[in-house]
Amino acid sequence: MRAHPIRGTIRRASAALAAAAIAAATLAGCAATESTPDANAPALPPAGGALDYQLGGAYDPPAGVQIVARDRAASPADGLYNICYVNAFQTQPGELDRWPDALLLHEDKDTLVHDPDWPDEVILDTRQSASIADVVVPWIRGCADDGFDAVEFDNLDTYTRTGGALTRDDNLALATLLVTAAHDAGLAAGQKNAAEDAPLLHSRAGFDFAVTEECVAYDECDAYTSVYGEHVLAIEYPDTLTVPFAQACAAPGRPASLVLRDRDLVTPGEAGYAYERCG
Repeated sequence: MRAHPIRGTIRRASAALAAAAIAAATLAGCAATESTPDANAPALPPAGGALDYQLGGAYDPPAGVQIVARDRAASPADGLYNICYVNAFQTQPGELDRWPDALLLHEDKDTLVHDPDWPDEVILDTRQSASIADVVVPWIRGCADDGFDAVEFDNLDTYTRTGGALTRDDNLALATLLVTAAHDAGLAAGQKNAAEDAPLLHSRAGFDFAVTEECVAYDECDAYTSVYGEHVLAIEYPDTLTVPFAQACAAPGRPASLVLRDRDLVTPGEAGYAYERCG
């Protein structure tokens, strides 16, 4: 239920890695964008649709909004395209005791591996992808039962924060299980961040669209748009955006759906609330 912190060096390195990954996966990306649509595939977010990102609390969206993302504990917004947020690769704050200890990543018998930027979140041991999926898949089905249209999976890149204990393939295996479960439930599946892995997450795991934070600030939007085309939902934050938001909106090749939100994603009426979108 939160935005990503600024990951500094990791995020800047992601842009360079993403460029290499894009070059290696150009044919796969082109094939994906040029293929004939599957009539039975889940509906994707409206291309270029106006977005609101509400992970900090649900509220009536501003006029004209077509796409809303909310935490899985919230209800979808009536009459709009709704995306259900699921933190699938590490624990949510306050939910550690809901996870079997065997599925949590350990440094040793007595020490858990925490996300360095979110110390109240513990990384899941994705080498046990099937067992983790047994916990997460019911959440996905719950999103569908509640009336959401899609699900976004966060923290796909936890393997980069484990000192080599986990691998990209470990996380891809779990991602593939979760995307399959989403599709089986009639939901589109959204890749949250992880720019450097976008080609693989699309071609191997089967993700349908992307949700990205700070791709303008870190110059990595191409990593997503080259794979997902117009189906990229982008959120920027005032503390890392170095140009006026209007300038970001006018930039060639920027994601079709781009909004500016406050870092804490608070609701209207709370101190610090901010919301702008490209016209």
